[in-house]
Amino acid sequence: MIKRLGLLVSVAALAAGCAQTPPTVSAAAAPVSGNTPAWQQGRAADMAGSTLAPLAGKLTVTPAPDIPLHNLKLPPGFKAELWATGAPGARAMARSPSGKIYVGTRGIGRVYEIGDNGASRTVRIVADKLTQPAVTFHNGSLYVFAIDKVLRYDGIDANPGVQPVDLTAKFNLPPEQHHNWKYVRFGPDGKIYVPFGAPCNICIPGEPYAQIRRYNADGSGMEVIARGVRNTQGFDWHPVTKELWFSDHGRDWMGDDTPEDELNRLSRPGQNFGFPYCHANGVADRDIRKGNACDGVTLPVKTMGGHAAVMGVHFYTGTMFPPEYRNALLVARKGSWNRTRKNGYDVVVVRSNPDGSNAQVTPFVTGFMNEQNQSFWGRPVYFLQQPDGSLLLSDEQNGAVYRITYAGT
Repeated sequence: MIKRLGLLVSVAALAAGCAQTPPTVSAAAAPVSGNTPAWQQGRAADMAGSTLAPLAGKLTVTPAPDIPLHNLKLPPGFKAELWATGAPGARAMARSPSGKIYVGTRGIGRVYEIGDNGASRTVRIVADKLTQPAVTFHNGSLYVFAIDKVLRYDGIDANPGVQPVDLTAKFNLPPEQHHNWKYVRFGPDGKIYVPFGAPCNICIPGEPYAQIRRYNADGSGMEVIARGVRNTQGFDWHPVTKELWFSDHGRDWMGDDTPEDELNRLSRPGQNFGFPYCHANGVADRDIRKGNACDGVTLPVKTMGGHAAVMGVHFYTGTMFPPEYRNALLVARKGSWNRTRKNGYDVVVVRSNPDGSNAQVTPFVTGFMNEQNQSFWGRPVYFLQQPDGSLLLSDEQNGAVYRITYAGT
């Protein structure tokens, strides 16, 4: 057995994945050792003096007056208001039938419930001390999906104190944490879709990782539907074709602008999206090399910028926004760290044909970052469309949720 980044990969699995052209692995792709942090893996020797490092999240409550919402810029007729605050680390959201919003986190390990009485919102902690939990709601139950645990809260909408059903054993979760944090949702087929990111910046990941799976709601019937997916942090289904579209983060330490993050479309189960050999629009990896690295790889619908940290994606289906937003895809870009000048920190709109062709990207929400001094105050991450057609947008940096509406010009 070969040990790589704490992950056991069988020789047979490596041989099967590389039967045509054995890969060449450079020293930069070797496992980290000693006290070297995992995020430095893949950094070449000539970058040893770099000051680039991940940006620490703010995991304390940000009072509403300290959130400079007036800095946000949206297209004419749109407005963003502070809908809720007091949920540090807020990420993906799920809505119950009564209108309660459940919110997952990453660094702080909590699940929140946001109650709405129409005039104000209240926040309570549903679960704590979990490992990077994500949430989704299905058939009256809240599903909490952490790296090492799956919990189902039946009837929590009406019974806030309900104890969870532990489904962990049925999902057979691999243990590595790096890029294994979750975004989960139930698809149009009634199955739960779950990503298992690469346990590294760049490595040969092994069978349980760099893939998207789907399961029946009880954890049975597991299928791997996409491979070569380094780190997807959001997905949605096209309203017309019902095909899965998803974001994916490009690897670090190959330069400011390459490889770019990706917006991908899964037209059939089983497609390969390239990791670790091929990135973005056909960029061969610098450290793990093989001949014809991009042969058979499904290339993105659109590349989304170097290290922009593309997160939630959402096809807008409401009627509040103008007609040109119907079935358009909104993409939250949390913002870069592995780049000399910051990139992202915004929300963009991607309009394309249903098959992904002719994709065009335009700004939608900007102002989270000051380009001149490279400072930022917010990091947009996920969307939730409300029944009235308004759009909730979570901000992980401030633990806040904004409501975006359109009233016309």
